Amino acid sequence: MPSAYTAKADTLPGNLPNANMDRQKKNAGFALGILLAINLLNFYDRQIFGAVAEPIRKEWNLTDSQIGWLVTAFTLLYGVVGVPLGRLSDRWKRPMILSAGVALWSVLTAAAGFAWNFWTLFAARLGVGIGEASCAPASNSLIGDLYPALRRARALSIFMLGLPIGNFLGNLVSGHVASAFGWRSAFYIACVPGLLLAVLALRIREPARGAAEASCVPARQREGSPYWRILRIPTMRWIIISGALFNFNAYALGAFLPAFLSRYHGLNLKEANIIAALTYGAVGVPGLLIGGWAADRIHRTRRNGRLLVAATSLLLASPLMFLALNRPAGDLAMFVALMGTGYLLCYVYYSGVYAAIQDVVEPGLRGTAMALYFFAMYMLGGSFGPLLTGKLSDFYACGAMAAAGATLMTEPFRAAGLHSAMYVIPTCSLILFAVLLAASRTVAADMHDLQSWMDDPPAQVSVPAVALGQNSD
Repeated sequence: MPSAYTAKADTLPGNLPNANMDRQKKNAGFALGILLAINLLNFYDRQIFGAVAEPIRKEWNLTDSQIGWLVTAFTLLYGVVGVPLGRLSDRWKRPMILSAGVALWSVLTAAAGFAWNFWTLFAARLGVGIGEASCAPASNSLIGDLYPALRRARALSIFMLGLPIGNFLGNLVSGHVASAFGWRSAFYIACVPGLLLAVLALRIREPARGAAEASCVPARQREGSPYWRILRIPTMRWIIISGALFNFNAYALGAFLPAFLSRYHGLNLKEANIIAALTYGAVGVPGLLIGGWAADRIHRTRRNGRLLVAATSLLLASPLMFLALNRPAGDLAMFVALMGTGYLLCYVYYSGVYAAIQDVVEPGLRGTAMALYFFAMYMLGGSFGPLLTGKLSDFYACGAMAAAGATLMTEPFRAAGLHSAMYVIPTCSLILFAVLLAASRTVAADMHDLQSWMDDPPAQVSVPAVALGQNSD
């Protein structure tokens, strides 16, 4: 019986006639390049706010809780809208979904620069969340149909390079632009690249659903609710929980790292964003590439290898981030070394987990699966990470002020409060390790169940038109 490890040679994409194989490879390479660029801009645009949060806070006299709410505004709609957009990705042309999404979020990112108070910026961030919710479900679904299982983690790692590069450029460019021209200009400059990518997305050729699978009928679907079919998979339930925990950390750190560097280590806006770009963004490039290589390599001998790689990385990352936060004010060299290494290991999470989702979910439901996963990541994780960290920061700042016998909130008290609040991040990483370890204990059985079903189709199968890459309308 063919499996993910011993597929029939004549069913693999690599054994197509030469002309078709070359055409498929070119389409896959072109599509992956465009998807990488879209994902890069996706994370660049959402990181702009974290880069310029301090000047916005000072101009409008905001609390850290309000800063947290501005990040939550984005994540709330991102999580909610992502579910129907993920379902749409399984039923309609994915390049068109991506094109519309990137155009919408680019225009609304620029609109954030015109905000005149807290609430107008809040509204603009809500709109950005709607547009960006199209990226992950459609992109991951496309990659699953363009690359076979044994090369999928590496392809997804390349796609996810957009995350660290986008975070790096979001901090670096926005910090420099805001220092030279004001924080509003940092939002304006993101619009034009997005509109160009919206046009290029339309040039991606829609592949057939399940085209990269070894099964002879990869595009068929089981009966019943698509959401329940995903949630009944034990590994998916653990992965969904892990997504919430991971995004709690990622968005808390992204929202407050430049502010922490400014307040606690005494850096100016440009310096804080350079350090944040290195420790939160640039380290992700080796993290994803090493993670993708390790996940695919270990997956060849252990079915749970991808999740074991991710779990081990998070276990190692937690003490490194704790030690980084524990460094005294001004010790930037050790902070960069420890936090950079710790967050490099965090990026390995994406390489293992994203590929594992595709290992246990049937091809016709991968967009929906990613949407459910992202719903948890953003509604339960990303939305609470900045908000809870901001509230903890305000709470500890008030405690520091009371301990000093002062009656006026000053910047040193705010620095002490944020420093104490940031320790929630390494604590959450340890819990995440335990969740991923639990997922690694169920994934082999779930992979076997899916492959058995795909290898044993009924005599007559009705394949939806959309499975063949056609418009369901």
